[in-house]
Amino acid sequence: MPASLVVYVLAMLACDLALIGWELAATPPQAADLLLFGALLAAAVICIEAMRRLGQPSVVSRDLLSAWWLPIALLLPPLYALLAPFAVGAVLAARARRIPVYRRALGSAALGLAGAATSAAFHLAIPDAVLAGPDGERAWLTRPPVLLTAVACAVVFTVVNSFTVAVAAHLADPGEPVRKMLRDRETLVLDLTGACAGILVAVTCTLSYLLLLVALPPVILLQRSLMHQQLAAAARTDPKTGLLNAAAWQREADAEVARAVRTDAPLALLLVDVDHFKRVNDSHGHLIGDEVLRALATELRQQVRESDVVGRFGGEEFTILLPRTDDVGAYGIAERLRASAANLSVTAADGRLAVGGRISVTVSIGVAVLGQHGGDLFELLAAADVALYRAKDAGRDQVRVSEATDACP
Repeated sequence: MPASLVVYVLAMLACDLALIGWELAATPPQAADLLLFGALLAAAVICIEAMRRLGQPSVVSRDLLSAWWLPIALLLPPLYALLAPFAVGAVLAARARRIPVYRRALGSAALGLAGAATSAAFHLAIPDAVLAGPDGERAWLTRPPVLLTAVACAVVFTVVNSFTVAVAAHLADPGEPVRKMLRDRETLVLDLTGACAGILVAVTCTLSYLLLLVALPPVILLQRSLMHQQLAAAARTDPKTGLLNAAAWQREADAEVARAVRTDAPLALLLVDVDHFKRVNDSHGHLIGDEVLRALATELRQQVRESDVVGRFGGEEFTILLPRTDDVGAYGIAERLRASAANLSVTAADGRLAVGGRISVTVSIGVAVLGQHGGDLFELLAAADVALYRAKDAGRDQVRVSEATDACP
């Protein structure tokens, strides 16, 4: 783990623990607060147990526990928002899948800090005197000004938590910018869903604690739907590089080729192979070899368009399908990929550069164009494969476009 990440995790934990100590001294216990806190924690534990009994696999990394964090932050003093993630985190460590201790600790600290900021902001904006009114305690959160403030505070919760985790992810993998992590579409949708569920649960709690029993099934169903979505994504993703795996790539590529044939649009295929990759594994180990593959996969994804289909074909080979691209455009993209791959620098997991100071890799690329070198995906792959071997025979670190004789009859 990089030293900068260690310092960051320790700093977040220290800040969180300092705030807990401060709030313990400043927050007198109230029976009603303790009862509500216990009820919401129990609901969170029931959700965890329900997911465990459904057989939550290791590839499922996101949950909807924010549906319980947010009500704690809105309805209770900041102390309870700081304590809740550690209490539930202990249950997760004992009953759910195992993850590294530092990640569990950082996640709890991030949730605690986000919850404390949300709670402080909400209670500052909506003083207790405003909450007391003619409609009594049972419907105060449904007043439009209060509800709008709760929504704004839910945004605060999401931003603080997401930013804290994104910084840690960036320190663990400096190649991934914080901005990209914060703007991930799936993450934003999930955060929005969790915030909406949390506000609904908070409104439910103001009416009656017993209504938590009514809120539990929908939240569990949402969690189950989320688990299915993550399993579906994992089934089509290569675990080492994050690109499409061979089967998923072929399905998407087949659809793009059929569309190009139907509309008479240009389309090209690149077959990319890392030169002398076995030497990297033999000299630096397979873990560093995996880092090279991840770095190269990130570079390939960044250098092409969002509509291009990028996948790991197996071993050290990658495939890129380029819709609406002719032979000249495909060659230019391949040359750009070849040049950018040669500039990659891979850092070892302990923060030091690998043996030799810098790992340099080159790639050889074969190019095939629909209509010129084949009429379907199989023929394009065969033609690109022949062109790839010509690039390797020419000395590697080369791009070669398939010739007409490479096409399948």
